Amino acid sequence: MKRKDIFKELIVEFQEKKFPPIIERDITIPADTEKIISVIGVRRSGKTYILFQTIKSLLKTLPIEKIVYINFEDERLDIKAEELNLLLEAYKELYPEIPLNEVFFFFDEIQNIEGWEKFIRRIYDNYSKNIFITGSNSKLLSTEIATSLRGRSITYKVFPLNFKEFLKFKGFDFKEKYLYSLEKKTLLKNLLNEYMKFGGFPEVVKIENKDLKIKILQEYFDVMIYRDLIERYQIKSPNILKYFAKRLIETVGKPLSINNIHNELKSQGYKVSKDTLYEFFDMLEAIFFVLIAKKFSKSVLKTEFSQKKAYLVDNGFLTALTFSFLENYGKLLENILVKEFVAKGYEVFYFKEKKECDFIVIKDRDAIPIQVSYTLQDKKTKEREIKGLLEALNYLNKKEGIMLTYEEKDEIKVENKNIRIIPMYEYLLNF
Repeated sequence: MKRKDIFKELIVEFQEKKFPPIIERDITIPADTEKIISVIGVRRSGKTYILFQTIKSLLKTLPIEKIVYINFEDERLDIKAEELNLLLEAYKELYPEIPLNEVFFFFDEIQNIEGWEKFIRRIYDNYSKNIFITGSNSKLLSTEIATSLRGRSITYKVFPLNFKEFLKFKGFDFKEKYLYSLEKKTLLKNLLNEYMKFGGFPEVVKIENKDLKIKILQEYFDVMIYRDLIERYQIKSPNILKYFAKRLIETVGKPLSINNIHNELKSQGYKVSKDTLYEFFDMLEAIFFVLIAKKFSKSVLKTEFSQKKAYLVDNGFLTALTFSFLENYGKLLENILVKEFVAKGYEVFYFKEKKECDFIVIKDRDAIPIQVSYTLQDKKTKEREIKGLLEALNYLNKKEGIMLTYEEKDEIKVENKNIRIIPMYEYLLNF
């Protein structure tokens, strides 16, 4: 089949297709900005459904013929950038009566076509201001957007479901009064337990079988490693990359030492430079697999060159790819928080001087110290966690801090500081 005919087939196929059921996410993409809307995020996080959500909203006032949706991961599309213009020709032949400036273009995973940005800019400059693109690699997209599309685009990041969205996908219609119901609180804790272990990828959330959840998460990981990294970057040492990724997972919530991992690989006979491992780290961050917390300091220089802590974009990976976190509920709670903070656009740091505080979060230019502990039942644990939080509060000259637990709730005064102890489910629902 000719390339142009393939485009015609894809255009009409989508227009005739019935929309799958859509559970609305918290994120809303505006359709009237006259900017190129870029929707980026980890694979399988629901970017396509965000586009569908936007299309569904448009269809209230727009005929389907004015919608063009193309998924560039469709195996029928093996094309180069110079052939992209055939898409416009295909559309004009299908609908000669519709001016292109009235058409809304949705391009899913367009980063797969090298040189895509010139085509997008041509449409934007000459034909239509209604363009929406998605991608799973922040580095690829941000570089091209910063150069060819600067000033013309707005970027939205999509993450796996937050806890509120997770409840919605589970059919739990949360109401504020449930926080005062013993029965509903028990249900909320059970759901938090599932979210803590298996995360918020929409497909995984909808599946009840735990073994199948793990299998799907392992497949997600393999696709990210092989398709997004090994194939795209022509990596010649795939085993080292996979080992490195799994070692990163084991160090979640701890200061990351690339040097230690390098020495481990050397001791096992692998030949790999530290620079290569740093490149691997950057790649894993670019595909949204890894999220970063830097050490907090009032010195920008010290913060930039501090040891980082790595967290994962979804808790499900912690369960599916390692046994290290099976009983480490504190780290599972920490990982949930980092994803929630990053998804909200907050800056996330850890604090470590004489003592340690898990997080300092910058929200609206305000620094908020937060300590996380699964339980405070043990007296020594409680003392340690409070001391770490107090040091962060004193460092920041703050009067109030937050201690997050699995289910405990209290408010205490220590050394003239107010500490609010909040159950994680309650904090996430009021976040």
